[in-house]
Amino acid sequence: MSGETVADDRYDVIVVGSGAGLIGAYAAASRGLRTLVVEKTGYLGGTTALSGAGIWLPGNAAEERAGVEDSPEAARPYLDAIVGDDAPAALREAFLQAGPRMIDELERNDRFRWFEWRGVPDYFEGRPGSSATGRTIFPPELRRTELGNLAALIRPPLWTERWGAPLEPVMVGGQALIGRALLAYLETGYGSVRVDTALEGLVVEDGRVVGIEAVSEGERVTLRADRGVILAAGGYERNAELRRRHQPEVGDEWTQGCEGNTGDALLAGMAIGAATDLLDESWFAPGLVVPDTRPVFYTSVWSGIWVNAAGQRYLNERLPYDRAGHEMLRAERASDVSHLPTYWIFDQRQIDNERAFATLPVAPQVPGWFDVEGFVEAGVLKRADTLDELAEQIGVPAGALGKSVEQFNGYARTGTDEQFHRGEAPWDLMTVHQAGPHTDGPNPCLGVIGEPPFYAATIVLSDLGTKGGLRTDEHARVLRPDGSVITGLYASGNTMAPATGRIYPGAGGPVASSMAFSYLAALDIAGGSR
Repeated sequence: MSGETVADDRYDVIVVGSGAGLIGAYAAASRGLRTLVVEKTGYLGGTTALSGAGIWLPGNAAEERAGVEDSPEAARPYLDAIVGDDAPAALREAFLQAGPRMIDELERNDRFRWFEWRGVPDYFEGRPGSSATGRTIFPPELRRTELGNLAALIRPPLWTERWGAPLEPVMVGGQALIGRALLAYLETGYGSVRVDTALEGLVVEDGRVVGIEAVSEGERVTLRADRGVILAAGGYERNAELRRRHQPEVGDEWTQGCEGNTGDALLAGMAIGAATDLLDESWFAPGLVVPDTRPVFYTSVWSGIWVNAAGQRYLNERLPYDRAGHEMLRAERASDVSHLPTYWIFDQRQIDNERAFATLPVAPQVPGWFDVEGFVEAGVLKRADTLDELAEQIGVPAGALGKSVEQFNGYARTGTDEQFHRGEAPWDLMTVHQAGPHTDGPNPCLGVIGEPPFYAATIVLSDLGTKGGLRTDEHARVLRPDGSVITGLYASGNTMAPATGRIYPGAGGPVASSMAFSYLAALDIAGGSR
């Protein structure tokens, strides 16, 4: 699939991966560089296509249109405070400065007009520079008909991929971002795409990366890149061996990443001497276990509490998902008590409030997906008339579970969670209006657990992808362990060791980082031209 006629094995730029790396491909092609995107699977978009496509970029034009006062300078103290020494300051500065420039450039193309700001609070409240109103923007929706035959190449949303839900005529979120980027890229006249093309290795001549070895539709091919190769192929979340090596408590069975993300680009870079960092990290997200498929990305509770194997609460259950996931992992490592899995305890009112499941922040767009009887029959949801009976079913001490619920109910009645301060942060309060409060008291994030039957759902440590990868400089150039540049090789997204270190600054951090460093890679390849 091509926007021009070129030899089928030689290009200026090759981009490995078709998620947010498409932004880098567009930036290169729009500067007249013959560009090829290779995608391992039969679909374009990777995990980005499965996402809500939030884009966390301080000081962008969409914020300005919405009347939000923000800038890279305003966000710098925030990133400095929460990232610290876990990633080079030069990387986050490059990210901050690239974001507004990139959005300005994209919006000059009608395919990207106009990104929309929505009020999603930053994930670390109270830190210097943190924004309670948020910095996250989203792409405009896209009618599927605008893509024509290309629509069939976009990876379908999760609820279609996993539940078989019909495709909607209008693409939103990651679907819309990938669709718009693909159209803009091909319309440059310098862009080509090859699907079903798996990276096997990098071609190196005289110390410079000059292309890739790949298997395309079963045939081994060599594809040359005269100016540079951008590795934007996601993380290694679907590689069981790598996860056992670097994240033994997590594994690969619960990830939300798409099936092509087995770390091929990471391994290819390592094979030619690239340095790596933070391979023990992921963009964590607690996952609600459901029958017959991977867990549902579960950002926070509407009601009820989470308990460990001792029947005890151990966190604010409404923490932003990555923070909650890290807390699950921290607790698991710090204690002899199991926290993986965790049990979500709630009562009949959660079941009766249908909106509480239908409007989970990333719930499947499938009516009735939370099938109580089906979930109970499958064993992923436990139900009992008393808390003691429920504790016996999930194997936790009955007295401890009852004590935890009683203590929480006291907090719900007073409106203050004295243990973990649930319901005090902007993120905690943001989504209450969507499902309605579950409360018998003054705090809409706290509600008494008291109406039988009682339920226990299973929460596992899921993720949106691994985030450790190849070390790069501020131009996205891949580095060796001694800090020297591997000429001709670039990395972005989850193939790259993250600019934000071990933290997740706000909704859309992963997509924004992938877009920004793919863009920076293209600028460097093009010599900084506009």
